[in-house]
Amino acid sequence: MKLSGLKSVDNAHDESLWAVTWVPATATRSPLLLTGSLDETVKLWKSDDLVLDRTNTGHCLGVASVAAHPLGSIAASSSLDSFVRVFDVDSNATIATLEAPPSEVWQLKFDPKGSLLAVAGGSSASVKLWDTNTWELVATLSIPRPEGPKPTDRSSSKKFVLSVAWSPDGKRLACGSMDGTLSVFDVVRAKFIHHLEGHHMPVRSLAYSPYDPRLLFSASDDAHVHMYDADGGSLVQAMSGHASWVLSVDVSPDGAAVATGSSDKTVRLWDLSMRAAVQTMSNHTDQVWGVAFRPPGGSDVRGGRLVSVSDDKSIALYDYS
Repeated sequence: MKLSGLKSVDNAHDESLWAVTWVPATATRSPLLLTGSLDETVKLWKSDDLVLDRTNTGHCLGVASVAAHPLGSIAASSSLDSFVRVFDVDSNATIATLEAPPSEVWQLKFDPKGSLLAVAGGSSASVKLWDTNTWELVATLSIPRPEGPKPTDRSSSKKFVLSVAWSPDGKRLACGSMDGTLSVFDVVRAKFIHHLEGHHMPVRSLAYSPYDPRLLFSASDDAHVHMYDADGGSLVQAMSGHASWVLSVDVSPDGAAVATGSSDKTVRLWDLSMRAAVQTMSNHTDQVWGVAFRPPGGSDVRGGRLVSVSDDKSIALYDYS
């Protein structure tokens, strides 16, 4: 796989872009790109030409995360204002507004079936699960502390949860914490399974392989990308190459490659057969907060796409083959 720059949009938002995801195609619409910014807005962009489709408002602080339902019909955004806004993609009508205490709304993702929305709980040291039919809180997955606290841990400190990821079969949910640990849960039984160790700084992004429900990838401020056997609880590979914090990670639809964004201002492509970075893209002039491969689907989709967003207020679109 090789990336080539396709298009970029400067000043896509008025301030830093912190979040990006793809809204899957529907029977009547092509895929859309969804971005969230420190400027308190969420924007929808036409998929291949990055033409602005519409701007959503409603948050009163920066947007920390965006997520799209697997059917492409609804999307959600979380903000530093401690609210999650759920809206209809085509009409922009607000479907639900979910409120949490301060510092308890961070990254959010829909499960593969679209029946649950997982929200990283920040200072609550948990992940909250919301039913997407009733928009009621149906479970709180709390993170226990590892046995035998680390020497640097304060006994009273909690894990601050930054990131979440669903396994492709929807049976597992992983979350990443400020202290560098990952936690894996059995969603059906709402039971903690184990921690995954290896990072020693915040884990800001997670992604499961779409082809292997055991493989989990993590991006950390320690400048490493880790590949875990999430079921077995073991670290498979620690990959290095970025010069600074790794802020985002995503896995290609064929499961053969991983893309990462970093505060070193680059996007890197990693070949999983080689377990190494094979390409570095320097389209941005500031740290890269989000990378996302476009999911397959849509009658007029023209090839594979990867997108990245940055503190420099820009969106970069790449072709890959």
